Parts: sequence; structure tokens; C-alpha cells
Amino acid sequence: MSARPDDFEPELTILMPCLNEARTVGGCVAEAIDFIERSGVDGEVLVVDNGSIDGSKDAAQAAGARVVTAPARGYGASLMTGIHAAHGRFVIMGDADGSYDFESLDQFVEQLRAGADMVVGNRFAGGIQPGAMPKLHRYLGNPVLSFTGRLFFRSQVADFHCGLRGFRRDSALSLDLRTTGMEFASELIVKATLSGQRLVEVPTSLRRDGRDRPPHLRSWHDGWRHLRFLLLYSPRWLFLYPGIACTMVGVVGALLLGSAVWTPGQGRFSEGLLVACSGLIVAGVQAALFAILAREFAASQRLLPPARRRVRRLTSRFTLEGGLSAAVVLIVTSLVLLTVSLTISWHSNPKALAPSAAFRVGALAVTIGVVGIQVALGSWFLSLLRLPRLDAAFPEREPAPRQDVVRG
Repeated sequence: MSARPDDFEPELTILMPCLNEARTVGGCVAEAIDFIERSGVDGEVLVVDNGSIDGSKDAAQAAGARVVTAPARGYGASLMTGIHAAHGRFVIMGDADGSYDFESLDQFVEQLRAGADMVVGNRFAGGIQPGAMPKLHRYLGNPVLSFTGRLFFRSQVADFHCGLRGFRRDSALSLDLRTTGMEFASELIVKATLSGQRLVEVPTSLRRDGRDRPPHLRSWHDGWRHLRFLLLYSPRWLFLYPGIACTMVGVVGALLLGSAVWTPGQGRFSEGLLVACSGLIVAGVQAALFAILAREFAASQRLLPPARRRVRRLTSRFTLEGGLSAAVVLIVTSLVLLTVSLTISWHSNPKALAPSAAFRVGALAVTIGVVGIQVALGSWFLSLLRLPRLDAAFPEREPAPRQDVVRG
């Protein structure tokens, strides 16, 4: 493949991130060039070097690739550098370690031409050679993380972490991708799914890589980064659902214990369990508030696409005035119950069981009061996040030039 001018605009860019892959990158580039020449597609091979010190850049250039250097370290940083530098309308990315077959990209190109925004390889459907994937990844890490991604985001992708995938360059750039590490693989699929892009999966094979050193992927460290990303981008599963569960358990327990309908251990465990239920209520309400605040913050910072219309209608009812009104009702109720508790204590016989009744009422009073304070503070914070922005009203407005002030 001959050298191309800088304004060359091919249909396809085959993109390979590279960090010390001198042993394999040349063969990967040769396979990609063979595919381009065999298929007749108008394409280029682009290698993004991420700080190699073993001659990878020279090996890639000698094999016929265009090479650019990523300004920051990390898998995601390399790929974003490559996506921005790619000349092709379509981009197919794959590791430069020899684990993927770059001569078998026909289905990727066909699906992209047919209108898919993203085409993801499925190694479990296409075949994994013996020794190509560690058992920990094959039977635990990949299945668990892929299931989590499908559950949280309703994605149909079965292999969330296949490194061979293709996409429309403009579709990928519209996603505002931000992660720099291995979790970039999850971010790409999650944001494409949430944005309503069309994702297609095709079988692809996985070979043993040609490295003579340990892989860059660190199983537990990078697995946690993937899981952390999935949780951070799903406030429902991180905050809302656990918060609702805690609140429901706490409320049911507090009502049964506070009304003395349930007196476990002949009442000896009632007070301790009531305190535990009160803690569940407080923690659950806080988590639910965090879910609303996190979703609002993510939308304001464009970390996530706008919520569904039904969700927007529901959250729009949480106003500052409504929240403060609810908080006032809760706090007044708390003060009334606290007064009742103190009255029971004042008029009770120290040897009677009245102190236990006073404790139960007092515990409920404090719980309701704390929830009221949480609602008030959360309402103010939500109102702060919803302050109108001038750049949203005037998206094309240029910032005013800075003028130096001369002080006399």
C-alpha cells in the first residue's frame, strides 16, 4: 500500500493501539493491508503509539501503517487519539498483539455499510483458541461484567470487552467519550446504547497473542475499573434501587417495632432493632436522593444522554418549593412526636415499661426529623444543579474577549 496524502479520505481506517508490540504489530499491519487489498475497500491502517520503547513505531511504519503518538497514556487515550486522527468514515479497532485476525473483517464492513453505528465482535460465538483467554476472564470476569452491562443498560451486546469492533467515526465522536483506561471498552458500548445507536454483534475468533511478556491488562485492577464505570453510569443501580430497598425494610421494621406489634425476644431486642431500622431509613432516603442528584448532575455535565421522557416528567416534580414543603411537614411531625416522647418520660413511673414506649416514639421522631433535613438539603442541592446556563440558551455565543483593566 503506497503512501497517502494528508487529505486522503478513505472509507475505512483500521486502528491499532500499540504499547511495546514490536514483536507483533508488523504482522497485524500486514494482515490489515492484505484485507484492504483483497476486499477492494478504500482504506488505511493507523497505529497509535502509546509510549513504546521497543521499536514498535518503526516496525509499524515499515509494514505500511501511518503512525501517530498518543499524548496521554492509557488504552482509552490511545483509541481516542486514533479516532480523531482517522481519515476513514468507518473505523475498525483491534489490538496489535496478534490476538485478532485482521484479514477477516468482511462482516464488520458489511454491517457498517448496512447502517450499523457500531459492530462488536463476539469471541464466545466465533471461537476462542486454547490459551487465548485466561480462565478467570473467560468464566468469571467477562460473563459477570457483560451481564452487568446488559442488566444496567438494557444492551444486547453479549461480549462487552471484545477488543475488535467497528463504528462510524462520526457516531463515536458524538458520544463525548472520556475514559482513558481499559474501561473505555465499556464506555463505548454503554454510551452508544444510551444514545440509541444501532449496535450489531458478529462472531469473531480470538487467537493466542504473540507477546513474550505479560499482557497490559491487569485482571482485578482493570476488572474493578470496568465495574466502577458501569456503576457510576447507572445511578439507578448504584443509588436508587438499594435506597428503595433499604427504606422499605426500615419503614416496615420501624412501624412494627415502634407500635409494639412485633416484640422480638419478649421486647429485649426491640430497641436495638428499632435503631437499626431507623438507620436503614436514613441511609435509604439518602441513597435515593443521591440517585436524583447524580442523574441531574450527569445530565448537566453531558456525562449521560437525557433521561427518558417518563423519567424527566417524574423528576421534574421534585422542585425546591415542593421539597421544602415536605421537609417542613416531616420536621413538624418529628417535633410533635418528640414532645410526646418527652411527655411520656416525664409522667412515667421509672419502674414501669413506659420508658420503652417513650424510646420508641423518640426514635421515630428523630428518624423523621433527620429525613426531613435530608429532603430540605437535597432540594436545595437539586435546585443548584438546575440553575439555567447562558451557554445552553446561546450555544453559538463566543466568549467575550478579555479586557485588561488599567488601575490608576
